[in-house]
Amino acid sequence: MMEIHGVPVSVHTRKVIVAALEKGLEYRSVPVIPYNPPPGWDGLSPTGRIPVLRDGDWVLPDSSAICAYLERRYPAAPLYPSQPREYGNALWFEQYAGGALFREVVHGLFFQKVIRPGMLKQETDTAVVRSILDDALPPVFGYLDSALGAEFLAGSRFSIADIATVSNLINFHYLGYSIDAVRFPRLAAYFRRQIDRPSIARALADEGQVAAAMGLDAGFVHYLGLVPA
Repeated sequence: MMEIHGVPVSVHTRKVIVAALEKGLEYRSVPVIPYNPPPGWDGLSPTGRIPVLRDGDWVLPDSSAICAYLERRYPAAPLYPSQPREYGNALWFEQYAGGALFREVVHGLFFQKVIRPGMLKQETDTAVVRSILDDALPPVFGYLDSALGAEFLAGSRFSIADIATVSNLINFHYLGYSIDAVRFPRLAAYFRRQIDRPSIARALADEGQVAAAMGLDAGFVHYLGLVPA
């Protein structure tokens, strides 16, 4: 059975987990905390980051590489569109989710509100939080809102673009925030639709105990009728 190494509430680890669930694959979750990794972790992850996939005697780091590998090895229930332009859009939104959405918004907020006080024993820099919310978030959420002219981000089916984007938005909600439905109505509706998808609901249920132990706000999960295990 393949192993997914990482913290399940990580944006990138969840991305791989949801991809595996969409494809109906069996896997074992192996907890790895980036700020306190197990011995030999650098041999599995040269960057020190999560997640890492172990498939038999073969190891692959990086969520995008892992999802692309799973797609090629297990082509059923495809997560990448076959039509060239839709495929290009899926890759773009996956990159945008890992770049602008994660790096400029979600990661900074999560670091300030969870990692600094909980793991590093440092105070949250409220000025940084305010700057992210006031300056970085609006254009990123605004772009995604404008791109949502249909149910999914890339084509007519759920794809890697949606997995990467929704995984980020979950962590945004875990911090006690919600998408402003007045400013970003399409994005707010999109999140509500996608969060109820069986693979995402299962991932949220499976990570519920970890989220609770970290003091994350899972109110949005209960609101949607998803009760973590």
